[in-house]
Amino acid sequence: MSETATAAPVLTAKDFATDQEVRWCPGCGDYSILAQVQKVMPTLGVPKENIAIISGIGCSSRFPYYMNTFGMHSIHGRATAIASGLKASRPELSVWIVSGDGDSMSIGGNHTIHLLRRNINVNMLVFNNQIYGLTKGQYSPTSEQHKVTKSSPFGSIDHPFNPLALALGADATFIGRSMDRDPKHLQYMLNRAAAHNGTSFLEIYQNCNIFNDGAYEIFTEKATKADQGLYLEHGKPLVFGSNQQFGIKIEGMKPVVVDLDGSVSLDDLWIHDEHDFYKAQALVRMFDDPNKSGKHFPRPFGVFYQTDRACYEDDMALQIEETIASKGRGDLDKLIRGKEVWEIV
Repeated sequence: MSETATAAPVLTAKDFATDQEVRWCPGCGDYSILAQVQKVMPTLGVPKENIAIISGIGCSSRFPYYMNTFGMHSIHGRATAIASGLKASRPELSVWIVSGDGDSMSIGGNHTIHLLRRNINVNMLVFNNQIYGLTKGQYSPTSEQHKVTKSSPFGSIDHPFNPLALALGADATFIGRSMDRDPKHLQYMLNRAAAHNGTSFLEIYQNCNIFNDGAYEIFTEKATKADQGLYLEHGKPLVFGSNQQFGIKIEGMKPVVVDLDGSVSLDDLWIHDEHDFYKAQALVRMFDDPNKSGKHFPRPFGVFYQTDRACYEDDMALQIEETIASKGRGDLDKLIRGKEVWEIV
């Protein structure tokens, strides 16, 4: 008599929502990010019990309460360290880190860079609103210079961090950017991050409508977003504008904005290659500085760079396996004593 296998239940976004009251300010961009994550999770084919969401401290860090998965609201800046230990001990889990620009770039900055260089197979979502929201509006490591806040009444004199440049400098194997007010693009980027084997670092522009409202308005409003944003697509030229009237080409060693008025063709433009480390360095630095033509660069969104590299937990498991095979299981007391021992007679 044959046994009929029980099919796995088909999950929906509602299956990933908890019964907890969502306690973000009305209109906060975190609502949209939560909704997109809940929509994407059922498409990953991972059982809920094999998903863990680890957060630090900040508005974004309430995320685990609202996701019907395993999770932990940890301590300030240390979500990356806790997630690293979890993935190393339970490599079969899908581990997600939710952090803010203060949590990940300030007190947690050191942990962030080591997570990226180790290339542990986790997904890190950085909600960047360029402000400390939970503690009521102090400037953050990503706030622009001259930002007037409660902690900088005459304007911040700090030079801000560029999260993607920091990630690239730490040898991250996947870096990308999306925003809370572009649900379709954010869903696409979450899927791309989840599919990457290694640490995925996804910066998400998130509006804090209480303490820093409109920080990214030019990239989200219908009247300006086409001329101010550049959506990266692998193998396609860098073109932007409400009528696709602008392009970016390389002149010498530098990118420049050009008019697609007939004198420049699509074949002349920069073709995006997600695997080109050197061009990625130019893309992450493409903010609002005008080039020699006097035009401002658009802000890129999408996958800036990805590459393949061995994951830390895989190398760790292999090292343990090889050590046991060659030397047998170790003696803890002997390991603790080490080799620097002597006898007094």
